[in-house]
Amino acid sequence: MDGPTMRRVRPDEPGWPSKQQWDALNNAVGGHLLKVESPFAACAQSPASTACADIFGQLKNPYFISDSAALTQTSGYLDAWTSSPSVYALNATSARDVARAVDFARRHRLRLVVKGGGHSYQGTSNAADSLLIWTHAMHEVTLHDAFIGEGCEGRQPAQPAVTVEAGALWSHVYDAVTTRAGRYVQGGGCITVGVAGLVQGGGFGNFSKRFGTAAASLLQAEVVTADGAVRIANTCSNPDLFWGLKGGGGGSLGVITRLTLKTHDLPEQFGAVFGAVGASSDAAFKRLTSEFMRFYASRLFNPHWGETVSFRGNNTLNISMVFQGLNEDQAAGVWQPFFDWIAKSPSDFYMPKAAKIIAVPAQRFWDPAFMEVFAPGVMAADNRTGASPGNVFWSADAAEAGQFLYGYHSTWLPASLLDEGERARCVNALFASTRDWGVTLHFNKGLAGASDDARTATRDTAMNPAVLDAFALAIISGEGPPALPGIAGHEPDIRVARHAASRIAKATATLRTVVPRAGSYVSESDFFERDWQDAFWGVHYPRLLAIKRRYDPDGLFFVHHGVNSEEWSDDGFTRLRA
Repeated sequence: MDGPTMRRVRPDEPGWPSKQQWDALNNAVGGHLLKVESPFAACAQSPASTACADIFGQLKNPYFISDSAALTQTSGYLDAWTSSPSVYALNATSARDVARAVDFARRHRLRLVVKGGGHSYQGTSNAADSLLIWTHAMHEVTLHDAFIGEGCEGRQPAQPAVTVEAGALWSHVYDAVTTRAGRYVQGGGCITVGVAGLVQGGGFGNFSKRFGTAAASLLQAEVVTADGAVRIANTCSNPDLFWGLKGGGGGSLGVITRLTLKTHDLPEQFGAVFGAVGASSDAAFKRLTSEFMRFYASRLFNPHWGETVSFRGNNTLNISMVFQGLNEDQAAGVWQPFFDWIAKSPSDFYMPKAAKIIAVPAQRFWDPAFMEVFAPGVMAADNRTGASPGNVFWSADAAEAGQFLYGYHSTWLPASLLDEGERARCVNALFASTRDWGVTLHFNKGLAGASDDARTATRDTAMNPAVLDAFALAIISGEGPPALPGIAGHEPDIRVARHAASRIAKATATLRTVVPRAGSYVSESDFFERDWQDAFWGVHYPRLLAIKRRYDPDGLFFVHHGVNSEEWSDDGFTRLRA
């Protein structure tokens, strides 16, 4: 191939592979090349039909979505992208398959897409007129009592670990590692997220304040780079690539086909605290916000606690937090002073949802059979005939399946805002933001207050160092039901969406007045983030850029706002500068 790729080819253009060339690729990958067909074909012909309604109903089942090469877990993002199937998909079963598809895409100058779980809010799991590398069929999980990375013999100690193929979902990994083997692996809170994508984005889970990020747990990756080589990346082999894969963003540096993560001793119990507190006036809600932030700083700002509280515009505080390393009585003791404070002012505060504190054996936290008995309704299941009983998801995450995003913004809040002298600024900004839109604080997605081990390991990843100084990730977002333009009766409500997007952006701008140089989590971020290089990676971006240019000098792997994507048009088809 002469010179850098300046344009990628589309199906109706000269240079698009012939049928014979596609057939040759199919033969080379053992017949695993698929001609992608959209399940919405019935809708195009008859949008009001029962068949079309059934398809949109199934989009509320994340496993239905993940089992289709044509679909993504988010159906679109206002003014940004719409879920679009590729022309062909490699239903990959091995790194060798992936390498042959990468070679084919490079030789023919094709737009290449990589998808595992398909949870990208940025739309990076799909692109029209592309070849998709779909790792869904690669989901084997293997546990190790004493793992040493390839080439690291004699240079690092053996340690317990788990090797996972790239297409596995966290629900199945937790089943193998925790429910069946009694170990802990740092994975995602949403259990239908794909393993490889979560690790490359950084990866937070319920208990990241104790165990750190998924990226920081990575011990080794098998990855296919743009030259079609299958490489092992760890601290001893290709260490620069290894570092870049730990939080440098999915789909930018290569195709991960297999990864190995450290596992940990399992705490005795995991638990949760649920509840809601309403305020009778704006003044009371602001006082509630202030008291909760004081309470968080004094009692919850430590490795025991994770997950979220939400401050809502209807003057309600929603609590949905988890804990580890405590029993139920200990957790109740931590929260009692806050609930006592609420009870002292019955004219100002009420509890529309009574507080509930529960603890379960940690080994059963992701066990659907146990949860169905202990906490019915907390988990939902894949409702298709013949579905695996392990196909479960948290009921609270159901709204995300098939969602159409109106806006999605995240901001790391530095721990300095918890200091007594600064807390009032944080409270004022939170309250003012809620006048436009709700704000959710994800405490497990900021590593200030985390364990020393978690912080040390995460410091050696490509993530924006702002994560180390943040007590929480503030997320301001909104979504509607599954929707696709052009299908009558199933199109997004643009008027509602634009109104919501405007208020979401305004609320974010208000909150960011207390964070002058806002860091943002790449996997949960605004599609239109202006200074995305600095927001996602901070001082690490130049190093990531150098790694990208070493392993992918022609820019074969393109994702929106991925490393070196600034050289390409928004759709990834045209190079803007060589």
